[in-house]
Amino acid sequence: MAAGANIGEDIALFEAVHGSAPKYKGQNKVNPTALLLAAGLMLDYLGEQAAAEKLDKAIAEVIREGKAVTYDLKPGKTEGVVGTREMGEAIKSKL
Repeated sequence: MAAGANIGEDIALFEAVHGSAPKYKGQNKVNPTALLLAAGLMLDYLGEQAAAEKLDKAIAEVIREGKAVTYDLKPGKTEGVVGTREMGEAIKSKL
């Protein structure tokens, strides 16, 4: 769930530290948190601090509630476990 920012003098790149997960393509099961946190870093870099803070709070709230999170955040449990899209939608609804 770690986001990364590579910032140079003329360019910046924001990404999930773990990189892509091509083996999970189309399976709707990976945790979107790292990529969304990277988007928050990008918003902050672009001077959109309020939007970045709002995104961070929405992500934290969804994870804290545990009602719509991916399987890796609830090992051994099925209640409240959803796919990538559903977790993203839950975060979106908090915005």
